[in-house]
Amino acid sequence: MWASGNSSSHPASFILLGIPGLEAAHFWIAFPFCVMYVVAVTGNITILHIIRTDHTLHQPMYLFLAMLALTDLVLSSSTQPKMLAILWFHTREIEYHACLTQVFFIHAFSSVESGVLMAMALDRYVAICFPLRHSSILTTSVVIKLGAAVMMRGLLWVSPFCFMISRMPFCPNKVIPQSYCEHMAVLKLVCADTSVNRAYGLFVAFSVVGFDVIVIGVSYVMILRAVLQLPSGEARLKAFGTCASHVCVILAFYVPALFTFLTHRFGHQVPQVVHIMFANVYLLVPPMLNPVIYGVRTKQIRDRVIRGCSGKEP
Repeated sequence: MWASGNSSSHPASFILLGIPGLEAAHFWIAFPFCVMYVVAVTGNITILHIIRTDHTLHQPMYLFLAMLALTDLVLSSSTQPKMLAILWFHTREIEYHACLTQVFFIHAFSSVESGVLMAMALDRYVAICFPLRHSSILTTSVVIKLGAAVMMRGLLWVSPFCFMISRMPFCPNKVIPQSYCEHMAVLKLVCADTSVNRAYGLFVAFSVVGFDVIVIGVSYVMILRAVLQLPSGEARLKAFGTCASHVCVILAFYVPALFTFLTHRFGHQVPQVVHIMFANVYLLVPPMLNPVIYGVRTKQIRDRVIRGCSGKEP
């Protein structure tokens, strides 16, 4: 069944195959993905609850962490419920507009997550290089404005993806050989010249991630210079410790994201199953790991979780 508009025609729905090549194992593969999703949702909601209820945590680092947790909830929930439905119940069909909505949320909030990680790097830079002025530089107002700017960048930069695709005609083939709708995967079903779409996708990727990675890199170079100038080894170790969680989160997000991005465009020799598994890891593992990393390494959050589990929380 096809729908048509003034300038384009599109299928009423698409078919998501899940993980092609592993159809026989779909039922069992869904269990670890379900566990990771439950951990991601539970962990990020716990982080948000702790930061919201503990007023001593209403500081820049924890406000950025709350933004990260909220972003992770949206990012993981935009794909995992449908993916589990595909793997367990074989409900492979996804309505056309629902597919474009998924494209929007995946790319917009991936951009937001990258921006939040950049803002957290700036926070660590100010905290270590200008400790006495940290609270006056990164006020609550500044933190909120940074968060709003990162959100608006993600929404405005990604919106043209969906608009341009919605104006293009589609080929009869409506099968997407993965478990969610992604920009490049949907673009491959278009029966028209997609060079402008691809060019814009590269522009967004390099302008967003490129800018964020440069800022993160410069921030940590300045942090490293400042830490190495500290007089005592204990002070240096403590300063490095405050950055360790953030570095782990950065690696968990950017490494699979970079692999997914490169294999989509240039990795024609990479087996499809490897690419699809990494694409799923990219959207699920960081949201699962982030609350675990910060829960283990951040004393204030760890203590609140322990108190809550032992029933001693007031």
